[in-house]
Amino acid sequence: MKIDDKTLNSKPTLPVVGLVEWFRPGEYEHVKETLASLRELGVTELRTGVSWADYYTPEGQEWYDWLIPTLAREVRILPCFLYTPPSIGEKPRTSSPPRDKKAYADFLDVFIARHGEHFEWVELWNEPNNITEYDFTHDYGWNKFAEMVGGAAYWCKQLGKKTLLGGMSPIDPNWLQTMYDHGVMQYIDAVGVHGFPYVFDQLWDGWEDKIQAVREVMERNNCKAELWITEAGFSTWQHDEFKQLQEFKEVLKADVARIYWYAVKDLSLELPTVGGFHLDEREYYFGLKREDGSSKLLYRLWARHGIEKLSELHYLKRTLDDNTEPYILITGGAGFVGTNLAKRLLEQGKRVLVFDNLSRDGVEENLRWLHDTYGDRLEVYVGDIRDLQSVRHVMKRAEQVFHFAAQVAVTTSLDFPINDFEINARGIINVLEAIRQQKNPPPLVFTSTNKVYGGLEDMEFVSNGSRYYPADAGTKQHGISEKRHLDFHSPYGCSKGAADQYVIDYARTYNLPMTVFRMSCIYGPHQYGNEDQGWVAHFAIKAIEGEPVNIYGDGKQVRDILFVEDLVDAFLLAQEHMDSIKGQAFNIGGGPANTVSLLELLKTIGKFRGAKVPLQFGAWRPGDQHYYVSDIRKFREATGWYPKHDVQEGVARLYQWLCEHRGLKVPIALSSLLEKEEEPVNKAAVA
Repeated sequence: MKIDDKTLNSKPTLPVVGLVEWFRPGEYEHVKETLASLRELGVTELRTGVSWADYYTPEGQEWYDWLIPTLAREVRILPCFLYTPPSIGEKPRTSSPPRDKKAYADFLDVFIARHGEHFEWVELWNEPNNITEYDFTHDYGWNKFAEMVGGAAYWCKQLGKKTLLGGMSPIDPNWLQTMYDHGVMQYIDAVGVHGFPYVFDQLWDGWEDKIQAVREVMERNNCKAELWITEAGFSTWQHDEFKQLQEFKEVLKADVARIYWYAVKDLSLELPTVGGFHLDEREYYFGLKREDGSSKLLYRLWARHGIEKLSELHYLKRTLDDNTEPYILITGGAGFVGTNLAKRLLEQGKRVLVFDNLSRDGVEENLRWLHDTYGDRLEVYVGDIRDLQSVRHVMKRAEQVFHFAAQVAVTTSLDFPINDFEINARGIINVLEAIRQQKNPPPLVFTSTNKVYGGLEDMEFVSNGSRYYPADAGTKQHGISEKRHLDFHSPYGCSKGAADQYVIDYARTYNLPMTVFRMSCIYGPHQYGNEDQGWVAHFAIKAIEGEPVNIYGDGKQVRDILFVEDLVDAFLLAQEHMDSIKGQAFNIGGGPANTVSLLELLKTIGKFRGAKVPLQFGAWRPGDQHYYVSDIRKFREATGWYPKHDVQEGVARLYQWLCEHRGLKVPIALSSLLEKEEEPVNKAAVA
């Protein structure tokens, strides 16, 4: 799409920006999903492949009869014509020159006659100097290619089409000069180049130098053709989505007429690439979206802010250098818990480094708020816990470490257990090894989960109408203690449980200062909850938006909920008492004094809202505990900590923040309650 600069500053207008996506015959849903993504991004230019080889298969013509009009109804298409039918190639492969060079022009003649109304330009081959796309070992002088493409270009112009010479990959001015020497360029309206900085083009001089070298050849030959970047991209195979964002912003500065970014979606891991099945993992991860359809960082920012604003998001950065002062490291620091901890530390005058890949909805807003409020003491490193080198880098100047980065949803772990393992289990190994390598290892607080105790199926529970209670009087009085046997349920429970045990063992085996918090339900400001995680905030958000809440089971499930400010107190006390608590695990939650069932919480939220919250009931979810309440006595005895906010007060403060964050007026019922708030009750004497 043509982007006009609308800022007050004088800036050069961006090139026309489009996307690249390739479709295989029969991928109807893929096409529909791609068009939906283009609409969300506001993109109206799409470069896609037309396979000469596929066209002459039994289903090929029917496929393109559907594909081309379907795409053209919503976007402007740049079709790239490539892949020799093996039966007519000099060798039986799609990259081979055809035996009859005129056959390529004949195919284009047929295709343009059938679909030419849907496109203005034709791209002649793809990466013709890349041996996997055009096997030049059968054409070292490029004579065959020149005959094939030159003849096709001539005929396409006779048919009223503009012609694009397929993008060079790698960018090679000498190869381009060969095309002039062969007489091909007299029929070419635009020259394409491809670049994949630091992925395939490891020795990268920058777009300015690459473009200038190509322009010099064009000017030397008095060529008036346009210069396009027909494919540029960055693979996130090493989980570096920030670098993908950076490289996209860099290519937008290139002095070219058009840019096509590759690609909309990661390649399916079930499919082979041109080079072969999983011979090169980089090939699979160029998408703006993952294979499962979830969005990467660049896609989310582009959709949310628009392409013009990407260069203005200054809080998205990596600020570390050799002169950076020591700091407290918070992995997952832009999340709900991390933001509240960072806020407290920054208000105390501490330096904090937030390490986060920003994969969770809402956390970008948290990071922006931290940056705008405390920027002079805040360091930011947008990175992924699965990248060991990044973890080692941020660990070098860490004085304390809080490890919150995690995959946090049981349901997601059931769908993508490998991803869950890599983030939670492999991620903790990266952190532990990075700490162990330090001359003075910083103390670590790791947040585990009560899911390490499993579904508690061996416990008996009774119902009193609105909630469940344990039949055992001791458990009812104190909650579930750390003496409870571990029983990992779900891939999430396994990955977090493994991480939990690794931390305890590293503390013991290597004598490192580390402790584990087995967390119950935490809630408070800066929480963007959803159905799978952060359910207290999720219930409140649904109530504010007037939407029904889904309840799985009967709603009598009981949890102890802990206001986030009380959790922050516990974090700081853990670091203060690390010498005496290292190598231990502690159950951390609201405790018996702060329990609530789902139905009771929704009744409270309904009072704040001034109307009942509509409910929808569904079946129980596997592994869902009827009751979980933390026995918090062990940590209290070790540090003196106790929760200071009760359920009513804490949920009221969360509801108030959610309203104010949305620019909504706080309900009268809630305002009255907040005005009557007294000093927090001292619960030190509560058992």
